[in-house]
Amino acid sequence: MSTRHKERLMRVVLQVVMILVSLLILIPLLIMLLGAFKNSAEVTAFDLALPQKWLFENFKAVFEQGKLLLAFKNSIFITVISTGITILVSSLASFILARRSSRFSRFLYYFFFIGTIIPMQIMPTIRLFTVLDIYGGYLNVIILYTAINIPFSCFLYTGFIKGIPRILDESAFIEGASTLQTYFHIILPLLKSCNITVLILLFTGIWNEINIPLYFLNDPSKRTLPLSVYQFFGMYGGSNWNLVFADLTLAALPVILMFLFMQKQFISGLTEGAVKG
Repeated sequence: MSTRHKERLMRVVLQVVMILVSLLILIPLLIMLLGAFKNSAEVTAFDLALPQKWLFENFKAVFEQGKLLLAFKNSIFITVISTGITILVSSLASFILARRSSRFSRFLYYFFFIGTIIPMQIMPTIRLFTVLDIYGGYLNVIILYTAINIPFSCFLYTGFIKGIPRILDESAFIEGASTLQTYFHIILPLLKSCNITVLILLFTGIWNEINIPLYFLNDPSKRTLPLSVYQFFGMYGGSNWNLVFADLTLAALPVILMFLFMQKQFISGLTEGAVKG
């Protein structure tokens, strides 16, 4: 068999494997989506059959009984603030780490990298926030999300910024620009694809995360969407899977829409960051 035929065969095998992997993800997603429009009897089949009658009132029931609007507002607030702070702090820190080649900057880079490996300790963190008198509110959750996501974000930003020519910084400094002015006017506009990549990763991770809100939000009025889904499943998981699927669909919709609209920039940012790093 010639080399060309081998390469063609490998391509076909790879495509078949990718299709099978895609089906493993798409089939459960379609079962959930279709089940959200079925009645409580139809949905127990857990199949891909279309509903006999499309029950849009399932979503109305979920909003009323699951109090999703309040949970949605809480998730939006926590996710947007945490993501915004993380992107700003990480990109600023990475600008310095990428431009300075001192031992201290290298130490900080590896220090951030270690942060991607070491897990968070829940009980000592709860004790710390209790002493600081911020436990149970939005602030301690936002601080945690920011601290947890900064290391990986710095890893991406540093690799991307290293590919930006230093001559741009030097030209700005010659013109009298400060470090912050250089960052905001020169570097930040060039980070668009990387910003979108980090934005999607952070937004998806924070939006779907349940452990931190479960342990660090003690007020039911401040619960996030995953907590609402968790509670709703406990109430209806044994009898009304159609309502559970409607709840899951509404919870996943913002993340799915974001990825669909920004997937090109997301893939571009990952590729450019890997190559430049």
